[in-house]
Amino acid sequence: MAEKKQINITPDPYAPFQLSQGMTFGDLLFISGQTSINENGDLIHSGNFVAQAEQAFKNLDKVLKSGGSTLDDILKVTIFLKDMSYFKEVVALRKKYFSAPYPADSIVEISGLFHPDALIEIEAIAVKAD
Repeated sequence: MAEKKQINITPDPYAPFQLSQGMTFGDLLFISGQTSINENGDLIHSGNFVAQAEQAFKNLDKVLKSGGSTLDDILKVTIFLKDMSYFKEVVALRKKYFSAPYPADSIVEISGLFHPDALIEIEAIAVKAD
């Protein structure tokens, strides 16, 4: 039977909040929402959606790699936006960071994230790389 294991990164800005960066179960990875934070957990790129999104994708990539996967191995992403007016930018970023066949996706506008100035959060389900 498959065993669940925590994905660890160092330093881990999520640790003080009793959150895992991600979990593996067999060949599946479940990645917590990634935002525009630095290694200390501080929000960066306040007011700049594209820079925040780029950092969120970089953080997502780091956690995936720590779990034995890559952006190419994502099956499903959920992207949370503070403002759906950034939809076109999200489509452009999906083209930059993903390749065909593109992962399944949900894009949802929400009223708030972990920080009042956070504009995007990305969570993912992936498989381990071959």
